[in-house]
Amino acid sequence: MSTPRQFPRTGIGYDVHRFAEGRKLVLGGVTIPHARGLAGHSDADVLLHAITDAILGAAALGDIGQHFPPGDDRWRDADSRELLRLSVDLLSEAGWALVNLDASVIAEAPKVNPHAAGMRLEIREATGLPIEAISVKATTNEGMGFVGREEGIAAIAVATIVPVEALDA
Repeated sequence: MSTPRQFPRTGIGYDVHRFAEGRKLVLGGVTIPHARGLAGHSDADVLLHAITDAILGAAALGDIGQHFPPGDDRWRDADSRELLRLSVDLLSEAGWALVNLDASVIAEAPKVNPHAAGMRLEIREATGLPIEAISVKATTNEGMGFVGREEGIAAIAVATIVPVEALDA
């Protein structure tokens, strides 16, 4: 049985990275001044990783680790904007178009909202979405859990996709 393609689909992405000394902090493709960056095989951009997973998940194309495995040296220190671009290409090849992104960064520090506009611009460049279809928000964890103890940063994202032919209608 084939999957109906007349309806939009939604995917959810979640990612988390712990803080690490000696790394730059990159969120949403923007380098943010902070004492610590995030640990990871790539640039550890937790926001773009969550967005990438949401896009891939919406089209049932697997996840970021499947397409860009952390054990593969090709992706060591990779720019997550490129991983996002490649995922949008996979989406298109599968006959789907991205139409909306909504994402939240969960962090006690640094303050994310002053950088949200720049993040939206970077996401627009990587995805081709109009800026009004990209939302980036931030919240804290109210001092609770690993985020509250400032051990790391989490992000969650929702992507909406439609069949490419729906855009032509």
